[in-house]
Amino acid sequence: MTKFNKNTSKYLKPFKNWFILIFAGFLIWMIFFDANSWLIHHELNTDIEALENEKEYYQREIENDNKAIKKLSSEDGLEKFAREEYFMKRENEDIYIIEYEDSLKVKKND
Repeated sequence: MTKFNKNTSKYLKPFKNWFILIFAGFLIWMIFFDANSWLIHHELNTDIEALENEKEYYQREIENDNKAIKKLSSEDGLEKFAREEYFMKRENEDIYIIEYEDSLKVKKND
């Protein structure tokens, strides 16, 4: 029985010191319960990373849109876009649209 008391007192001896108890309480308070706790900081840091990634994505999209605007600002680029996307044509001009079998959407009857 004395052996059990010696082992437990050996592990509990540091917790008999008031300074260690106060420091342990302060540490637990700062990690979990305080308004500026580690958990809240961790959550905010992950939010910041997500927002920075979103910001980079939108900056790339803005660059792509600026390139498209630059292409459309010229007369040739605008005409090319109108012909390809809206099948527009000049006067006295005929346009033939050729569709291949593999490009057609086919409904399958089950």
